[in-house]
Amino acid sequence: MLLWLFNEIFFVDVALFGYITFRTIMAALTAMLVSLLVGPLFIRHMTQRQYGQPIRALGPSTHQSKAGTPTMGGALILIAIVVATVLWTDLSNRYIWAVLFVTIAFGAIGFIDDYRKLIEKSSDGLSARAKYAMQSLVALVAAVFLFKERRS
Repeated sequence: MLLWLFNEIFFVDVALFGYITFRTIMAALTAMLVSLLVGPLFIRHMTQRQYGQPIRALGPSTHQSKAGTPTMGGALILIAIVVATVLWTDLSNRYIWAVLFVTIAFGAIGFIDDYRKLIEKSSDGLSARAKYAMQSLVALVAAVFLFKERRS
């Protein structure tokens, strides 16, 4: 997005943005900054709302200490990845969109799993069959998208 902004909106050719190594380093730093800034707020919010991980009663006794640990930490990672990717990649590249789609879709599956755990107050979440079915559907959509792009 920044590459597009400078080239198309500001009509400034910033050669440094053309180097993928520079954009990779900046994306990593952006993701780290986003997670450091958003992380404490996110964790505080999840703790205040008591969105803690339910633990099975029959599980190992060492897992009981994890009870109440805020769940949905993957959402924080997804936020950092998506922000950094959208800011620092060449958005005209269709492979970027394919990877973003798969990443966000798999994150949504994880969110649904965690959400069901929280609502039902159990450690079950989605069944393995449902997870595999949704993941397979996402993979199929991505494969068809990439195959069609290759042929056109």
